[in-house]
Amino acid sequence: MIASLEYDPNIITPEHRVTFEDGDKQNPTNFSRERKWVMTLVVCLFTGVSAAAASSYNSGFPSMIQDLKCTEFQATIGLSVYPLGFGLGRRPLYLISGIGFMMMHILAAKAESIQTVIVARLLGGAFGSTGATMVGGTIADLWQPKERGLPMSLFALFALGATGLGPVAGSWIEANPHFQWRWIQWFHAIAAGVVLVALVLFTKETRTAVVLTAVAKKLRKKTGDKRYLARAELEKPSIKRLLIISCTRPLYFLLTEPVVTSISVWVGFAWGVLYCMIESIAAIFQSLHHFNTGETGTVFLAIFLGSLLGFCTNFHQERLYRANVRERGPEARLQWACIAAIMFPAGMLVYAWTSLAWVPWIVMTIGMVVFMWATFIIYLAAFTYLADCYGTYASSAIAAQSLSRNLLGMAFPLFTRQMFAALTYKWGNVLFGCVALLMVPIPWILFHYGPAIRSRSKVSQRTMEH
Repeated sequence: MIASLEYDPNIITPEHRVTFEDGDKQNPTNFSRERKWVMTLVVCLFTGVSAAAASSYNSGFPSMIQDLKCTEFQATIGLSVYPLGFGLGRRPLYLISGIGFMMMHILAAKAESIQTVIVARLLGGAFGSTGATMVGGTIADLWQPKERGLPMSLFALFALGATGLGPVAGSWIEANPHFQWRWIQWFHAIAAGVVLVALVLFTKETRTAVVLTAVAKKLRKKTGDKRYLARAELEKPSIKRLLIISCTRPLYFLLTEPVVTSISVWVGFAWGVLYCMIESIAAIFQSLHHFNTGETGTVFLAIFLGSLLGFCTNFHQERLYRANVRERGPEARLQWACIAAIMFPAGMLVYAWTSLAWVPWIVMTIGMVVFMWATFIIYLAAFTYLADCYGTYASSAIAAQSLSRNLLGMAFPLFTRQMFAALTYKWGNVLFGCVALLMVPIPWILFHYGPAIRSRSKVSQRTMEH
């Protein structure tokens, strides 16, 4: 047993506190690189399946509407409530979430009413939120800060790239009259089952407080000495206090921290536009270019390609970060985000101005690739920049941007069809592009004036002192 015992009379008398020694193999940061990468890939796979389930759902609209005799708007609600379910998640256990995620897709597959589908989607989003809320923490548990760049960008690739791959498979399933919308749900249930097995076989507990608590319990049982305690046991807050902090601190950050607010609004808007794009691509390409269901799904490969370009771009961003972090601090994370701020409206405006029947369809997909490339960079920067700025409070800051992102992801698809009906595809997307133009200054201001802004924040000051 390598865990050591510390005596601290200022905290306890005469109990001993269980901690890790340097090189302790029980410490997740000291797992072998092979185990770290296997665990990282498994939890990222959970993220990917959850993201694919979010975006592939609308591929089954035609047969779902016919089978369940519901309206298109009712079917769209099932797309919107999924990210809302993401906003409700609060650090659920991976295994419980995996089981719940799989069961909700089985429920959706066997549903006989649109109401059942909507409820299954809402709860499926809540269980699937593990893939969005816990994976970043797992990566932080396993990898040292200087090592996290590649694992975090891989997480973002699964989160966003799978958003594009899901509809590709879903559309071809929908195009087969023997499968259609129910088999899209069965496909995700099977994938969730595979992920669940992988979670059971290849993952271990990574949260340091939980690991040390387990070590302390074993020591107490082995020796009969009740003085052996982990720090988490000495400082364990009440369930009521944990709930209050979990529910209020992210909202407090969102409303009072300018850095969190600006990043949250920016990434939230990008997320809302992404879900609008997911909901509207089928209508646009089928009406303008007469694509069939399978061909429409293949268009979503542009989302994956944009994500892949963003993933590759991050290698350069990491080099820039290492070269400039001493001079710039956390703002060194934002160099490519400044470029993405320009790429975002550029991609949307290309997509908008080419949404005409006489313009070749490939030009629209180029706009999609540029938009998604920018969205990937923005999404990853939101995680890494807030984590660097807020240290021990990073989970609350990230939860705040996740709340903004998923609320807007829920709201935007609900008005997409009505907006395009009133403004046309061209001018509706021009509107999005113009709003994105107004947000271009956000990363530039943070890059140049972020330290001054953070110096006025008591929370950020407290973090930097530590």
